[in-house]
Amino acid sequence: MSDQPFWAQEDVPRRPLRVEGGIQIHSTRGTVARTWWSARFIAVLESLGVGGRMARGRNYARSGQIVSCEVDAGAVVALVQGTRPTPYKVRIGIPAWGKQDWARAEQALADDAWYAATLLAGGMPPEIEELFAGLGLALFPASQRDLSMDCTCPDATVPCKHLAAVFYLLAERFDADPFEVLALRGRDRETLLANLRRRRGSTAAPEPVAEETARPLGELLDGFYAAGELDLTRFAPAEPEPGALLEQVPELPIEVRRRKVRDLLRPAYEQLAE
Repeated sequence: MSDQPFWAQEDVPRRPLRVEGGIQIHSTRGTVARTWWSARFIAVLESLGVGGRMARGRNYARSGQIVSCEVDAGAVVALVQGTRPTPYKVRIGIPAWGKQDWARAEQALADDAWYAATLLAGGMPPEIEELFAGLGLALFPASQRDLSMDCTCPDATVPCKHLAAVFYLLAERFDADPFEVLALRGRDRETLLANLRRRRGSTAAPEPVAEETARPLGELLDGFYAAGELDLTRFAPAEPEPGALLEQVPELPIEVRRRKVRDLLRPAYEQLAE
């Protein structure tokens, strides 16, 4: 039994209870975020400078202490197993954009197919931040003021190691799917892409083309050389204008009574055409 009072014992490092089948990030060392967009998100957390809690949060994420994690419009809710029997409930809030904001954002994305193509390929074009900023919208939180964070653990410091663990898990999820970043602002992948297709006028699927059954060659030989009902006059060349051929003749460097040879020959060509 420790001689310390119970309120001081909270700071004593203890091993968290192990989780069977917990969510574990793949990064085993070094930086967690691999893409620029997940790095932008986690930079807010690391800029707070809360010391060893960040390192312990990474260890929690790497050892699979996160029981569950759900990303929805405006909020991330997770359960993180600590040293107590009951997992702690973690919530990270970020303001979701309203309908009018998303309407303007979707129209801006639809106006340039490159953005939609890049998102479909699993990437996040860096210029998308500038595009949204031009609409007065911030894709990523700029500081702690743009986030609300809460955990049911007794640690008074925010963010605690449980919050940090969820941040690192989000960073890895954002690496794999940039649409999760947009989902936090209020648009999931399916809804966003459907709205982009609608705004670009490409929601209608092409009419299916009926396949013709191939007939054996032997059945086609009798009529192979017959024209049938084919109107061959459609392929007749158009009648040229009188003197059209004359226009292709190079201009002769001589004149007859101050008239060009081509002009002298033109009436003859017109008579031949009649």
